[in-house]
Amino acid sequence: MLLDDLFDSLDVDSDGELSRADLRKAAARLGWQWHEARLYAVLDLLCIQSPLSRNEFREHLELMATDPFGPFGEILKKAPRPVDSSSNSQTTPCFKTKNGSDGRGMKSTGLSSLLKRMAGEDVSNDVEALLSELDCIESPVESTALLLIDPQRSFTQGTWMRSIGIDSKRRVSPIQLAFEKCAGLLEELYKKVECMFTRCPFPPDSYDWDESIADIVDDTQLYFIKPGNSVLWPPTNGFAQWIENLLDRGKNRLVIGGCTLNSCVRVSSIETLSLFLNEGLEVVVDLNLCGARIDNYVRDPENPLFKGRSPVEAAIHQMTDVGVTVVREVYWTSLDSSAVASE
Repeated sequence: MLLDDLFDSLDVDSDGELSRADLRKAAARLGWQWHEARLYAVLDLLCIQSPLSRNEFREHLELMATDPFGPFGEILKKAPRPVDSSSNSQTTPCFKTKNGSDGRGMKSTGLSSLLKRMAGEDVSNDVEALLSELDCIESPVESTALLLIDPQRSFTQGTWMRSIGIDSKRRVSPIQLAFEKCAGLLEELYKKVECMFTRCPFPPDSYDWDESIADIVDDTQLYFIKPGNSVLWPPTNGFAQWIENLLDRGKNRLVIGGCTLNSCVRVSSIETLSLFLNEGLEVVVDLNLCGARIDNYVRDPENPLFKGRSPVEAAIHQMTDVGVTVVREVYWTSLDSSAVASE
């Protein structure tokens, strides 16, 4: 298909511009799936703030066609880049959560009780014992940024969930719980703390935000495209530059949540710390905001890599061994007040 023909097929309202709404409608009408997932992701990001003209569309696709890295190469440098999402908002000195808590004396995260129902008491007890060994920390919004990894519907009701096989809805329930925890935090802190997201290039019907956060996050919210486990790849996605900008502005702590804990969260936190360790960045993984499928909370004595631990426990040890700060929960505070938010 010629580029002009492709543009015409995507420009649903025939106004000479490709908007996100056009792209979504056209992808559904054309039945785009895995083969088109990478192109869909890049086009979604390119037109997130303003529609693409026909000439811009043609130039972008020609660049991708000649780039060895295709949609994950130089084209990503043309996508909108994040600015401080909290700069135009006034941080509330102290406000309450839905249950009236001020972030002190928090209850259980709910994960152990979920695992007790879904996987049995032994798994629940293992996780409860693991969590009990970890601290909670306070973190001021003024010097901290939040990164939520892949809170997409694919993991809870889409392509990825279906790919894990039988009983998939039950098996992803810890991920759903983590997304709900992320949503609770975003309800309190979105636009008050600097926050960014990643997305994997899934098929269009699995690409959007999980339903728990979809109504909270602005439609123009930027994100980093992350086709693999590491947020640092591709290097053109803007993540490293975002971290450098954070450090330049005195934000030296990055809190990470999302999914999955033993793969993307683990790899991204370790590689980010390694790259920026000498620049004073602290990387914190908040387990209250992280999830993995149920299977990965179960001990795996047969796999020598895990040393009798579950994949999740092994991931936590791997992160802490290299200096990532893994905590049970982060209590968000303001420098001039007590706790700001916790869920």
